[in-house]
Amino acid sequence: MKRREFIAALGGAAASVPFAARAASDSMRRIAALMDTSENNAEGLARIAAFRQGLARLGWTEGQNIRIDVRWGSGDIERTRNLAAEIVHMSPDAIFVYAKAQLAPVSRETRTIPIVFVGASAPVEDGYVESFSRPGGNITGFTQYESSMAGTWLEQLKEIAPAIARVAIITNPETASLRGAFYLREFEAAAAKFGVEPITKFVHNAGEIEAALVALGGAPGSGLIVAPETFTTAYRELIIALAEKNKVPAIYGLRQFPASGGLMSYGPDTIDTVRRATSYVDRILRGEKPAGLPVQAPTKFEFVVNARTAKALGLTISPAMMVRADEVIE
Repeated sequence: MKRREFIAALGGAAASVPFAARAASDSMRRIAALMDTSENNAEGLARIAAFRQGLARLGWTEGQNIRIDVRWGSGDIERTRNLAAEIVHMSPDAIFVYAKAQLAPVSRETRTIPIVFVGASAPVEDGYVESFSRPGGNITGFTQYESSMAGTWLEQLKEIAPAIARVAIITNPETASLRGAFYLREFEAAAAKFGVEPITKFVHNAGEIEAALVALGGAPGSGLIVAPETFTTAYRELIIALAEKNKVPAIYGLRQFPASGGLMSYGPDTIDTVRRATSYVDRILRGEKPAGLPVQAPTKFEFVVNARTAKALGLTISPAMMVRADEVIE
């Protein structure tokens, strides 16, 4: 049996047993969720709503057989560390974490409570699981990005802004996979292919973000790739404003960037990934171990272009790009 068919069969087997029969003896179960955004962030709220809805569809009703405690890291490293210790101290039946920046501190706090993640791009290399097919410990989940996406981002950027001669990728090594190195090899290979100079900018605060964007703006023919991770998402509005102010075409890995005024994005449908992750939380609550639940890759991607921002930057969206786009924001 092929791996994909095997995973599907496992999911189907769990779903085929009537909930009433499986849950007859269940007492109230407790889930802790550590999110990457603030509690007022629209995207974060949509993700936790999808999480709750996914569990509800699997028979888990808040206040009846499950309690969900949500904590919001707000992109703050120290706050996230403190919240990780707090939720582990709760001794929940399982912990859901949104991305690598949340997984890292929670995994340091416990090696026994089951953890389901989404968004940790290099879980094997970062040491969270033994392998994709057999995680082997108390952690499993769903990745959202592959290193090869750096080539796709650069290709899309070169198409909408053919004159770019250099492209910088920015990320925070404290919160990104492989300490910021996850995309670099593919990024440099793509830069050589498209004849542009690759620049890596590690940023840790607002001041460093501003310095990087001002430097790019001062060098005509510059472009920007914003690596998707908790830190860059937390500084989304600042990055978007500085990119437009300094006339730097930029591509992002999350739809919420062009939705907030960024030029364009290509990346996974994060809401879909969160919904899929609830199947693993369900299976863990019913007795399965994370060690035997394979880490899965995303299945749905979306390409979004902001036409207003393109016009402000003096860029033209080609008919071919318009056709490929899943959404064009006017």
